[in-house]
Amino acid sequence: MSAYAQLRKNSAFDLDNQRAYENWRDAKLENYPEKAEQLIVEINDPTALTKAERKAIIERCNKSNMTIYISKTGNNPDKRIASSLAEQFGLRNLDRNMGADADGITSLQVSQSQGRERYIPYSNKAIHWHTDGYYNKLDKQIHALCLHCVRPAMEGGENALMDHEIAYIKLRDENPDYIRALMSPNAMIIPANVKDGVMIRPDRSGPVFSVLGKNRLHMRYTERAQNIIWNSDPVALVAIRTLEDLLHSSDPAIFRLTLQPGWGLISNNVLHDRSGFNDNKNAPRLLYRLRYFEGLDRG
Repeated sequence: MSAYAQLRKNSAFDLDNQRAYENWRDAKLENYPEKAEQLIVEINDPTALTKAERKAIIERCNKSNMTIYISKTGNNPDKRIASSLAEQFGLRNLDRNMGADADGITSLQVSQSQGRERYIPYSNKAIHWHTDGYYNKLDKQIHALCLHCVRPAMEGGENALMDHEIAYIKLRDENPDYIRALMSPNAMIIPANVKDGVMIRPDRSGPVFSVLGKNRLHMRYTERAQNIIWNSDPVALVAIRTLEDLLHSSDPAIFRLTLQPGWGLISNNVLHDRSGFNDNKNAPRLLYRLRYFEGLDRG
């Protein structure tokens, strides 16, 4: 059964319920941020947020599915800074993926260590648009993503961010059939991950957009052509080209910024990319990445 076929009839994501959709869309777009600075919340101690700080972060995440926090921790490398912050929003179940450290938190830095040398996040190359964990099993999807910066690159390493709900709105308003095609259970196939003849992960297929849990919109996507096989349905292919054009446009809903020491992103796994960068050999770029199976507590 497709992700679309499972929708509840009162859902804003039901393509046959235009009124519910328009009500949700209009509320979503009302006072939507127009620049990255509007996503920022300044906090004192990430491990013990005040009620006002937590409320400000929730308000931004409820509107745009993401918040940029600026803390006073600077280049303190303690991973508990990021994990303690996340716990205050109900995030506890880390995806202990094969690139993660022993504690389940991933140190994003240039690395040639075994198991990381094949993957772009552990290089200084640009990373194309994606959502995290798009290759996971459908019952092990990543619903929240946090990044915490210890040291930025000497040059580059900028992130672009886009709320996946805004991408949905742009596509649906242009042609609702784009959404129907992208909710197909065969919309995308992630080819198997094989190394030295050993299968690390089998082929996985699934939708781009799905609606899970408490009527939340979820998105799986990658722009890396070698990592994905798109459904040959003509409507699906046009939908993907339309999405790619959107992500490479100057749309004001695409926010760009470079995280600085003590800064971080807490989000419901929004679309994002990363530009290439050049490191300072004496102080190389280091970010912590935390992937969670649950979404942010919005209350």
